[in-house]
Amino acid sequence: MKDKIGPDPDTHYPITGYDKLIFLKHFIKASNIFIGDYTYFDDRRNGPENFEVNNVLYNYDFSKVKLVIGKFCAIAAETHFIMTGDHKLDAISTYPFPVFQHGWENAFSIAALPVKGDIIVGNDVWFGYDSLIMNGTTIGHGAIIASGAVVVKDVPPYAIVAGNPAKVVKMRFDDKTIERLLRISWWDWDIEKISRHLQLICHLDVDQLEAAGLKN
Repeated sequence: MKDKIGPDPDTHYPITGYDKLIFLKHFIKASNIFIGDYTYFDDRRNGPENFEVNNVLYNYDFSKVKLVIGKFCAIAAETHFIMTGDHKLDAISTYPFPVFQHGWENAFSIAALPVKGDIIVGNDVWFGYDSLIMNGTTIGHGAIIASGAVVVKDVPPYAIVAGNPAKVVKMRFDDKTIERLLRISWWDWDIEKISRHLQLICHLDVDQLEAAGLKN
């Protein structure tokens, strides 16, 4: 029987002897965070096992927001996901009085605080160093989030976004090619098939990749 090619997605540390690059899903405890296979996080300074504490911010017990990240994503150090923390805007003060209780809890209902929505990240997304993702945003498959970008609205598939607020600076492919790549969805192939066709996935021949996708 031939040895399988590629790392085991159930391995915490995919590179032997290097404990700073991890397959992230194994270090998630919160019930509202979902991470796909092979998505990795690399933080040499703060320790990748502290991702939930250092990189997922304002994920309170009462939070109704989910963080969903697909497969084969690359997350650089200092990437931050803002789960909630929105303050009341339809009042004179934005101060969250009810959080501190002791008689202040009757000022207004915490449940009434504005929530923009979940953070949904597709597959094969690359997050550059120190990028920041706000709640209520969806990031499409194959997108690239530049270092220092602040994502406050949805990012199309295969877009490169940069800046504060982040804006599309370039599309990685033309519209027709993007449609084809989304149909191919190589990330949904079984891992043996992905491993057999890495040369195609890592190059630019969409015709051959499409043909490979039609085969078992």
